[in-house]
Amino acid sequence: MNTAVNVNELEVGYDIPAVVGMDEADIQTPSLVVDLDALERNIKKMGDFAKANGVRHRVHGKMHKSVDVAKLQAELGGSCGVCCQKVSEAEVFARGGINDVLVSNQVRDPRKIDRLARIPKLGARTICCVDDIDNVADLSVGAVRHGTVIECLVEIDCGAGRCGVTTTPDVVAIAKAIDAAEGLKFSGIQAYQGAMQHLDDYDARKEKIAVAVEMVRDAVDALNVEGLTCDIVGGGGTGSYYFEGTSGVYNELQCGSYAFMDADYGRILDNNGNRIDEGEWENALFIMTSVMSHAKKDKAICDAGLKAQSVDSGLPFIFGRDDVEYVKCSDEHGVIADPDGVLKVNDKLKLVPGHCDPTCNVHDWYVGVRNGKVETLWPVSARGKAY
Repeated sequence: MNTAVNVNELEVGYDIPAVVGMDEADIQTPSLVVDLDALERNIKKMGDFAKANGVRHRVHGKMHKSVDVAKLQAELGGSCGVCCQKVSEAEVFARGGINDVLVSNQVRDPRKIDRLARIPKLGARTICCVDDIDNVADLSVGAVRHGTVIECLVEIDCGAGRCGVTTTPDVVAIAKAIDAAEGLKFSGIQAYQGAMQHLDDYDARKEKIAVAVEMVRDAVDALNVEGLTCDIVGGGGTGSYYFEGTSGVYNELQCGSYAFMDADYGRILDNNGNRIDEGEWENALFIMTSVMSHAKKDKAICDAGLKAQSVDSGLPFIFGRDDVEYVKCSDEHGVIADPDGVLKVNDKLKLVPGHCDPTCNVHDWYVGVRNGKVETLWPVSARGKAY
């Protein structure tokens, strides 16, 4: 449990959804429940993969936004640090004792650069991404002002169509500018292919990553010619880590959702044509919800609606049940098709969210459960840290 929060001073049902020792059935809903056994198995499995293939795993903190989960990933999975998307998010992890933090994004606003430049004073290696040579001078000014070092990765757009440069000459030019700038250190390449992570077909994902790998390989070779070596060649997600991890080019993976697993990721297929949530990874994160009304014979209404989850990647599914289906939601209500009338008021159900990242961001707490009992509570440490 995060010792920075004294849960003994908090009230169940108002401040927190549960207390340690409580029966799982008594957890207040809607709330995020973590199956600790499944989570630990997922973490160890990814750690074993990284170790077996001689690569590092930098866990994606934007997924869970939790210092406690990140520390568990280091302890059980041997992760080397975290990546996140925002400076304030990075600062939460650094303040929480994570000593290697990558903002896998661009930092351009002067105030954000100033905060980024102060993170090393918290004892954390501090890294960010650059895709514009004009950004280099601003980052340098911030680092010099605070007497710190900001490490920089040149970001390559390897197919996602968002941030990043698209040519090797641009990679080299930005890397050389970083290397020459006071207070900065060139540390490598960021090349995450986000657009293909949720393609259902394994071969389609493989084809997209093959293009990314060649782009990265060309850039690394060109940098070597200039005497610039990459400590980090980072990328890889839950839908592609096996491609980057065995490429011989990438040396750092940035997987996030594997630890919790959500409905959208669960639908993608492995190389045998099986869903990845049916063997490769386990569902470890759930929205626990209660039936609050059954006034209609064929439908139940639960207390987990839009404010308890994100449905950008589709509706949740009800874990372990095929006799009832979550079919619709509004702000405070979820509609469950119950054709045989099997549910009763106050029945509890576990929903697997469509998209875990934004779902976690609307909750304050994780309730860790093992063997039907609440074992721990973890705050969602970086909730709302979007700056």
